Amino acid sequence: MPRCLIVLSLLLLTASVGLADEKLPSAKPVPRMQVLPLPHDQVSITRDGKELTRYHYAPDLERPFLYPIVGPSGRSLTRMGHPHDPNGHSHHNSVWVTHHDVNGVDFWADRSPGKIQHVKVGEFIDSDDRAVIRMHNVWVDTEAGKQLLDEMRTMTVVPLEGDQWLLVIDLVLTAKNGPVTFGDTPFGPLGVRMAKTIGVHDGGGSIRNSEGQVDEKEVFRQPARWVDYSGPITRDTNEGITLMNHPDNPIYPSAFHVRNDGWMGATMSYQKPVQLKQGESITLRYALFVHSGIPSTEKIEQAFNAFREVLLLPAQENRR
Repeated sequence: MPRCLIVLSLLLLTASVGLADEKLPSAKPVPRMQVLPLPHDQVSITRDGKELTRYHYAPDLERPFLYPIVGPSGRSLTRMGHPHDPNGHSHHNSVWVTHHDVNGVDFWADRSPGKIQHVKVGEFIDSDDRAVIRMHNVWVDTEAGKQLLDEMRTMTVVPLEGDQWLLVIDLVLTAKNGPVTFGDTPFGPLGVRMAKTIGVHDGGGSIRNSEGQVDEKEVFRQPARWVDYSGPITRDTNEGITLMNHPDNPIYPSAFHVRNDGWMGATMSYQKPVQLKQGESITLRYALFVHSGIPSTEKIEQAFNAFREVLLLPAQENRR
């Protein structure tokens, strides 16, 4: 560039310094919480531009799932697959919804007849106090070519203080094509595979529940209102997730299935099968409290009360 043009450009740049930006009189405030649709059938939820979690629902998946679950440190508190058995536990996809026995069909394991398939996006909601994803799925017995359940899933992310947050998962499962029985199993409807370093065995973490019990030996398949799994996520930082069962659920308190290897899950039909008539629905609500440190029982109870107060917004098709 000729020297004279460079000098002119510098003069113009200097002259613009200190001038006020142009205003947009009709500009609306940018929501702190946003839902961002992404390529390859993924949807991200962000707070102030930073991702908290991502929903995956591609048609080739065995079932939809959420990954990552980003803690206050900026690292995911969950992982994909068992750290010591990635093939046998390939179905451990961070945070996922499923069930081991629906009319005898296995929706839990990979390469089984039961598949949970995405149908359509319900709606996305951005706001300062929450972000919402609503999805329509179906539970299909692929061997029989028969749909067993219709599912409406709503995932609400609520920001909390100190970069902590709450993920509320609402499920409405409706029997299609005849009655449905959820069999006696501790596997389902919600699973959480923790990061390896948080596990009791691998990282020296800890499992606690609302009844004061600790680690797998005491917490395993015991009824509780919540279970917390916390441990190291960096060399200097502990973080974790509290899995919560809502008091309005048909089975409350319910058993939690936990392992010292970094696994926890909420049950709905353990030791007591649940039956739905044709066209009948069951409504379930769970939450994950994504937190810093090793929280006191009092702090978890505060988050539990906040979970109880999160209202489910009425569905409005094509809100965005």
